[in-house]
Amino acid sequence: MRTPLLAALALFGALLLPGGVAALDGRVIDAHSGQPIVDAVVTVAQTTVRTDAHGVFRIGAVGPTVAARAVGYRRAAREVEAGDGRSLEIRLVPFRPKALYLSFYGIGDKALRQSAVDLIGRTELNALVIDVKGDRGMIPYKSAVALAGEVGAQAVTTVRDIHGLVDSLRQKGIYLIARIVVFKDDPLATARPELAVRSRGGAIWRDREHLAWIDPFRQEAWDYNLDIAAEAAAIGFDEIQFDYLRFPDTDGLAFVQANTEPNRVGAVAGFLAAAKKRLAPYNVFLAADIFGYVCWNLNDTFIGQRLDALAPQLDYLSPMLYPSGFQYGIPGFRDPVAHPQEIVALSLARAGERSGLSPLRFRPWLQAFRDYAFDHRPFADKEIQQQIDAAEAFGSDGWMLWNPHNRYSTAGLRAASPAAESP
Repeated sequence: MRTPLLAALALFGALLLPGGVAALDGRVIDAHSGQPIVDAVVTVAQTTVRTDAHGVFRIGAVGPTVAARAVGYRRAAREVEAGDGRSLEIRLVPFRPKALYLSFYGIGDKALRQSAVDLIGRTELNALVIDVKGDRGMIPYKSAVALAGEVGAQAVTTVRDIHGLVDSLRQKGIYLIARIVVFKDDPLATARPELAVRSRGGAIWRDREHLAWIDPFRQEAWDYNLDIAAEAAAIGFDEIQFDYLRFPDTDGLAFVQANTEPNRVGAVAGFLAAAKKRLAPYNVFLAADIFGYVCWNLNDTFIGQRLDALAPQLDYLSPMLYPSGFQYGIPGFRDPVAHPQEIVALSLARAGERSGLSPLRFRPWLQAFRDYAFDHRPFADKEIQQQIDAAEAFGSDGWMLWNPHNRYSTAGLRAASPAAESP
C-alpha cells in the first residue's frame, strides 16, 4: 500500500529532490514562438523560483496548480497532472497592456465604465487601471479587510459586486490592474492619529487637498495596504499597482524615524519587499507609480523613490510622464507641454540607461487631460499620439492614459486590429 506522500507524488507527477523533498520540473515558453522564457517567475503554493537561461525550472514544492508570469506576457496557470513531473510546460502569451484609468467613482459609474469598455472594443486599448483604494483612501466595494470598515473607508460603495464585475471584464479579455494608493490615506490617518504624518509642531499634517497621510515607517500602515492588495489579487486582478508609495514632497514634517534619504528609501523598498513576499502565492504582477523626475534624479527626489531600490522588488515601474508635471522641464526642453514626445522619450531613455533594465520593465503613465501648469492647452490627438509613439519606440511594456475625470475618446488611438491579442 502506498503512503500518503507517495500517493501525492503519483498524483502530481512530482520528483524528489535529495533529502526527500517533493519537486516539480518544467519549462516556460513563448506561446507564439516556442522559445524559452528566461527569468520567468514560477509559483506553486507559497514557493516561487525563476527559470534559467533555457526557460527551465525546478521548484521544491507540489500542489494542484503551477503558475507562471514574465514581463511582457500575460500570466498563466495550469493544473498539475500525473506524469507532469519531468515534462511540465507552461506557455505564456506575449502581451502589452494599453490602459485607461477609472477612479473610485469612475468604476462604479455605469456610463463611464461602459464608455471605457466600448472604447477598448473599438481601439487598440486592452486594459483598465481601477481604483481599489483611491486618492481619498476609499475602497469601492465591500471589503473583507476589517480595518477598512473601522476607519470609514467603506462609507460609500460604488461597486456592488466586485467579483461579478472582475469576471465580466476578464471574460472580455481585459487586463486588470488594481491601483492602491498607499501612504496618502485620510480615513486611516484620521481614525488612527498615532499613524499619521505630523508637522513639527505635533499637529496632524494635511496636504493641499486637506488630506492626511500615514507615516511610511509604520508597520500597521504596511499591513493594512498589504491586506487590501492580497484581497484584490484573490479577486482576480492581474496586477497590483501601488501609487503614492512615497513620502510627502513637503519640508518640515515629523515621522517616527529620522527623515533621511537612507531611511526614506529603506521604508519604500521595505514595503515593496513585504508586498512581494505577501503576494507571491497569487502569481500577480507588481508595479509602482513613480515621479517623472525620478527617471532623472540621482537622489531619492526627497520622497524615497530611487530606481535602484525600487526595481528589484517590482515587475514594472510606471513613471508618471505627464508633461504638465515637469515644472522645470528637462535638459533642452524647458516648455514640456510643447514637447510631449521628447518628455516621454528622453525620460524613458534616461531611466533605462541609469538602471540598466530592459525597456519591458517600464510602463509609463501618459497625459490625456488638459494642461494645468503652463498654457492650459488640451491634450488631444497629436499630443496623445506623440506620447504613445515615444513609449512604443522605447519598447516599454505598453502604456496607460490618465484622465482624472475618466473621460476618454479615440484621440490618439489606433483602431482595434482584427488580429488583436488574445487573452
